[in-house]
Amino acid sequence: MTNSTNQNAQGILLEAGTNEFEILEYYLHGQSFGINVHKLREIVPFNKEGLTHLPDCHPSLLGTVLLRGDTIPLINLAEHVGKDVVSIEDSKRGGDGIQTKHVVLVCEFNDEVIAFLVHGVDQIHRLSWSQVKPMDQFFDAYHPRFTGSVTIADRDILIVDMEHIAYEIFGSGQHYEDNGETDLSDNRKHDRGDVKLFFAEDSAIIRQGIMRVLQQAGYTKAQCFSDGLLCWNGILQAQKDGELPLLIVSDIEMPELDGLALCRRIKENAELKKIKVVMYSSLINENTSHKCEEVGADGYTSKPDVGKVVALVDKHCITS
Repeated sequence: MTNSTNQNAQGILLEAGTNEFEILEYYLHGQSFGINVHKLREIVPFNKEGLTHLPDCHPSLLGTVLLRGDTIPLINLAEHVGKDVVSIEDSKRGGDGIQTKHVVLVCEFNDEVIAFLVHGVDQIHRLSWSQVKPMDQFFDAYHPRFTGSVTIADRDILIVDMEHIAYEIFGSGQHYEDNGETDLSDNRKHDRGDVKLFFAEDSAIIRQGIMRVLQQAGYTKAQCFSDGLLCWNGILQAQKDGELPLLIVSDIEMPELDGLALCRRIKENAELKKIKVVMYSSLINENTSHKCEEVGADGYTSKPDVGKVVALVDKHCITS
């Protein structure tokens, strides 16, 4: 399972901007959940003897595991999403009555490596982001740990926001606040006030944080959208109104239409291609940076440093 998963993880999204992605389906007490394969480094068996417990840590943090010389935090995912009905010492059975075996999903995002304990894995599914249903706004307020759901063979698979869970455990509040390096001088804020820009991001907590920082920096004409399709529709409406935004800041992973596909649509349109596009994602690495360039993005930066976003917007929108 580990080797084939690694090969699949490296091979997905061969063509940038297709709005396709792949998820690994895994289980917590028989219920199906999903993770974007692009965040998955490998799958390894859970070795209880190799677990180092940490004193006074978050209840969901089991401790650390040593993997090829690296010490990696291990999160009990079932505990954190409220599905841990029995101790990890006990035998577990999936919803279909089949014995499950604990495995560890070793993930990499935001330039960090974090492991998650789950109760079993099934298979990898290639999907379109248009198949992903955004979480209802009511649930979004109470369950930001899930970015959406997809139905496969009559199974409703919840896609877990691993980054949000990691921030909840290790401290997320400060990640989406200004780091104090943003130029807040009156002259700079005055220049930013004339810039119309759109921000597309499916995570409510990130949208709120980024919009707060942009407003504080003086980008008072910034407008946010909860997914790529809504942003695209907003661009088309702005085109009709004759008031196109100067720049789009977009996440990559989003229901309905992902950021790469959104950027590709913009850059392939004769009138819209003049709009600058900056990608802001936890998936930014050597591979995805190439894909950003393939679809014509004007810049990209990784989460969660908000200061980088303001700096990139300044670079493309403010004349020095």
